[in-house]
Amino acid sequence: MSRTAPAETNKAVLHRYLDLPQGKSYGATYVWIDGTDEFVRCKTRTLDFEAKSPKDLPVWNYDGSSTYQAEGSNSDVYLQPVAIYPDPFTGGPNILVLCDTYKYNKKPTESNKRKTCNEVMEKAKDQEPWFGIEQEYTLLDYDGHPLGWPKNGFPGPQGPYYCGVGANKVFGRDVVEAHYRACMYAGIKIAGTNAEVMPAQWEFQVGPCLGISAGDDLWMARYLLHRVAEDFGVVVSLDPKPMIGDWNGAGAHTNFSTKAMRTPGIGLQAIEDAIEKLGKVHMDHIHEYDPKGGKDNARRLTGRHETSSINDFSAGVANRGCSIRIPRQVAEEGYGYLEDRRPASNCDPYSVTEIIVRTTCLDQVITH
Repeated sequence: MSRTAPAETNKAVLHRYLDLPQGKSYGATYVWIDGTDEFVRCKTRTLDFEAKSPKDLPVWNYDGSSTYQAEGSNSDVYLQPVAIYPDPFTGGPNILVLCDTYKYNKKPTESNKRKTCNEVMEKAKDQEPWFGIEQEYTLLDYDGHPLGWPKNGFPGPQGPYYCGVGANKVFGRDVVEAHYRACMYAGIKIAGTNAEVMPAQWEFQVGPCLGISAGDDLWMARYLLHRVAEDFGVVVSLDPKPMIGDWNGAGAHTNFSTKAMRTPGIGLQAIEDAIEKLGKVHMDHIHEYDPKGGKDNARRLTGRHETSSINDFSAGVANRGCSIRIPRQVAEEGYGYLEDRRPASNCDPYSVTEIIVRTTCLDQVITH
């Protein structure tokens, strides 16, 4: 009699093996962004030493023809370690290794946005660019239906779900809490988490982070989210508009400040100067704010559901329908930060933070 292997396994059994001593061997899980510019891949190797820095780790490679990054006839893509995090899934001395990807000729792959972002952050380091990114996402069943939604209908209208409490208001809190703890263990600068406006939609925040670390921490936090959800048999969607109709989309609101913006007496003027620069290159930023050059975000930035129109630039105090929001407390105190509400939930944070710094700190314009 044939049997079909279950899609889900008993995770409790796994700990019987994870608790075994591993001697002087160390597991290093290399994590990288694939050719979709949205999803991550990983594979693990054994080390016979404990790495203290990315420079201690060997360059590795993988089959890029299976990740939309190379042809089968020349498929090796190089993995260059750039950041190390403790591994919350296997514990002990094991690590997660965030990597840049390079083609056979040692040039960056098309999905490697970190290289140029890091170069920009180095040029602007005297201005101390800080970022806090609010990552919204939606939890789905295997069938692609939002977690907890009726299979043959819809939940009640939006209103009771944002920061909600109760089994009829929030779905998937176990996944959220597990992810929160995993990020803390890994040393990611996670600032918090909350239920969002659409049921089964959640948010976590990373930051404040200096320069390149914002992108590093957010990408690794995304990896952890997918891995945690995998353990619960749940799917994570970063689609900016996962459900059509009268439902909020999902963004990656990016809070940004420089040393000048954070300085009493001159901060608000520095913020207003930055907003003026951002307004002049609105569509260039839109192009960088989702992997499809604005096409994904066009489904979200409609001027409804707490968004601005994708075609128009606007700014205002405490206005969630603007492109750029100045928090009310910042306006009252005269210094602080601005919130760019345009980036989509599936954005590459390296692209977003790079173009913000290019525009506001270096006066460099990327045109498309």
